[in-house]
Amino acid sequence: MGTAPEGSGTRDPGLQPERTRLAWRRTTLSCTVVVVLAVRRLTQSVAPGAVTAGAVALTGVVWLVFGLVAQGRMRAMAAGRPPVLGARGAGLAALCTVVLAVLGGVVLVGGG
Repeated sequence: MGTAPEGSGTRDPGLQPERTRLAWRRTTLSCTVVVVLAVRRLTQSVAPGAVTAGAVALTGVVWLVFGLVAQGRMRAMAAGRPPVLGARGAGLAALCTVVLAVLGGVVLVGGG
């Protein structure tokens, strides 16, 4: 089901590339929501502290890095069968996700 006959040498990926591309988009959207909420928290604070402002700035940088990794993967998938995501790219994406979660907590607790 969904695979090429044995011995044909071709692979039928089905909808897997599309699902993967959509997963990257959903994750990027989630990261964008964290950044928007962090900026909103900063702008609504009466007297935002340096920790909150720094966390918001760092959140924007992490969002940008994750967006670049995600965009690279989506472009590679659109061009055909992409190369395997390397350890560096996977680690960077995972690190960005964890850092965004931590920074979201810092902004939530540290914000006015």
